[in-house]
Amino acid sequence: MADGGAAKRPKGAQVEERKVDWRRWKQERKAEKKKWKEMKLLKKLEKQRMRELAEKEAEKQEEQVEDKGRHYTLSVALPGSILNNAQSLELRTYLAGQIARACAIFCVDEIIVFDEHGEDVKTVEGDFEGIGRKGKACVQLARILQYLECPQYLRKSFFPKHEDLQFAGNDSVVSVPSCWLPLPELWLLFCTACPELNNFSPLQSAGGVLCCGMLDQRGRGQQSSSTYTCVPTVCILSLAVAFLCAVLGLLNPLDSPHHMRVDEDSQYREGVVLDRPTKPGRGSFVNCGMRKEVQIDRQLNPGLRVTVRLEEPQKPEAKVRKGTVVSSHHPRTVSGLYWGYSVRLASCLSAVFSECPFKEGYDLSIGTSERGSSVDQATLPSFRHALVVFGGLEGLEAGVDVDPNLEVTDPSVLFDFYLNTCPSQGSRTIRTEEALLISLSALRPHIDEAVKTPSNS
Repeated sequence: MADGGAAKRPKGAQVEERKVDWRRWKQERKAEKKKWKEMKLLKKLEKQRMRELAEKEAEKQEEQVEDKGRHYTLSVALPGSILNNAQSLELRTYLAGQIARACAIFCVDEIIVFDEHGEDVKTVEGDFEGIGRKGKACVQLARILQYLECPQYLRKSFFPKHEDLQFAGNDSVVSVPSCWLPLPELWLLFCTACPELNNFSPLQSAGGVLCCGMLDQRGRGQQSSSTYTCVPTVCILSLAVAFLCAVLGLLNPLDSPHHMRVDEDSQYREGVVLDRPTKPGRGSFVNCGMRKEVQIDRQLNPGLRVTVRLEEPQKPEAKVRKGTVVSSHHPRTVSGLYWGYSVRLASCLSAVFSECPFKEGYDLSIGTSERGSSVDQATLPSFRHALVVFGGLEGLEAGVDVDPNLEVTDPSVLFDFYLNTCPSQGSRTIRTEEALLISLSALRPHIDEAVKTPSNS
């Protein structure tokens, strides 16, 4: 029994000892739990602080990007009748190209083509029907301006073969290799365009003189030297120039920032929505002029022209690129990029103002005339949307006289500023395409100074 009692004591002692350990363990557990909660709270606060810092950094970056943007617009209005002063369709086309180039150089955002003769409101609709006052010059000028503004890889999608674009280098007319063709191949193209040249064949003599030999019925050149007729090189070159003008076009490219090359890397691109099936929940495919197509973030109707903001490629081996559709003015307002111009037709001079696409209208209007005040003394106020209006052969007075919506006779009352952008001119007249370059060049420092001035509103 004694042994049994002695044996039970250690057991009770162990139980008591266990209770003491349990209490201590409980206290330690509470302390650890409290410490764990404190650490969790600290981590949560640290994550929140890092999140706030990231948001502030993102806001700073957005502000920096926003500061790069250009928030004002520059519009130019000119009459379509200036094309009637050109003597041929080739000269009309080249004149329109000069206007497009000038507007692109000075970052014009909108071109308004108005009818200063007021013959009929319908004159701003339809196709070009011959050269003269009754020809629809407004439509032809607007069409060529739109054609030049469109990136080269999109022109086939939006500009089918048309008479107005005969000398604009329309891709749908004929396809010519990009490299210079050898003389025989070039001669075949000449013969295709000019059937009367089918009986001649270009030959190169041993002395380096360019000759043309008659072809026999089998298509082989005759060997008799008396049958060769030496043709001056100038004639061949004249034929080459005439043919290449008809095929490749007379217009110089705008080479604007949105006219991308195939392998050129850019944040934005213009594209056309393709008619291709897509999986449910996926966006449409867009041709942006790259080697890979771009899948956008939404479903759109095929044939639409869109501005796409490209995402950084996560996988270079991916078959398509990812992108987001943005507004056409997004590259200008966010990144400060010049993204081409829009073209608008107006039936008269007053419609230039009344049909303004901006809700607040043009808050700065400038008329150009040799009867205006000197541009050197002008101080332009801050503005959001500026408009510069040019007259035709008879000046702005012609457009004011025939406009049924205007009761004034002096065009200067229509504008905030009526300026002479070329004082002491040496010629009696300045052509509109010349006035466009002169005026925009003279107004540029005044515009830059005006946009730096903070607006009162």
